[in-house]
Amino acid sequence: MRKIIRISDAMTAHMPGLKTWRALPVPGISQLDPYIFLNHHGYEEFPANNQGLPFGPHPHRGFETLTFIVEGELVHQDSQGFSSRILKGGVQWMTAGAGIIHSETSSDEFLEKGGPMEILQLWINLPAAQKMSPAHYQGFQKEEIPELRIGEGFKLNLICGTYDGSEGPVQSPYPQFMSTLEAPAGSRLHWDSKTEQIFFYLVKGSIKVNGREMNKRQLAQFEGSPGSMDIEVLDDAYIILGEAEPINEPVVSYGPFVMNSEAEIQQAIMDYQAGKMGRWTES
Repeated sequence: MRKIIRISDAMTAHMPGLKTWRALPVPGISQLDPYIFLNHHGYEEFPANNQGLPFGPHPHRGFETLTFIVEGELVHQDSQGFSSRILKGGVQWMTAGAGIIHSETSSDEFLEKGGPMEILQLWINLPAAQKMSPAHYQGFQKEEIPELRIGEGFKLNLICGTYDGSEGPVQSPYPQFMSTLEAPAGSRLHWDSKTEQIFFYLVKGSIKVNGREMNKRQLAQFEGSPGSMDIEVLDDAYIILGEAEPINEPVVSYGPFVMNSEAEIQQAIMDYQAGKMGRWTES
């Protein structure tokens, strides 16, 4: 079985009007190459006549963002002309590449009526050869994501990559596998991994993985070699499970930019200021 190096709690990082926990980076884990950042917003109930999500227009360059809508909704708009409203169970995947400006907010309906909200955003690095690839957005509702029954009682939602002859809808310039797992208490799963890196985050519930107990908002770091995982669900669980080969390149980040050198960060700032990542216009 694949050895667990550590299990880390997400850190409190609340924002005005939004409960937030940061699961990556945390003390002891600066990154899980190519996974570099994870924020977990909610669960919380928004009242009627609320302010909604606070993520107004901002730029990105050099990586990809994957947003999981566990509860509620998310409205995306960007400088490339993409826009969508993704509901519970769906995902948004944005390849920032050479640069893009986007916003992640709430619909007028949600602002008026309120409701439950739980979303997570994962940043996935791109290798140097792909950092300046064209920006692109993909949004998929729950019903557009293949749902596979695996193990004893597990449901695998296949977002990116392939599994048992099925293919996820997301296309990424960097080869990888990404999914979510849902299972009630008592479920079991044996998972064989053939990659060096695993991303394994427990959104909610409690489980045992390779004999170690995990509870909600915890991240597991595994040793960097292929191996297996045995998962036993103790309390209804929702898991993010990804696999990829490490990029093994220098990572230099500054706010919304993730590059390989300080010079590239300075260039990203100048390009943004010069409008080379697009101009923002409200739809």
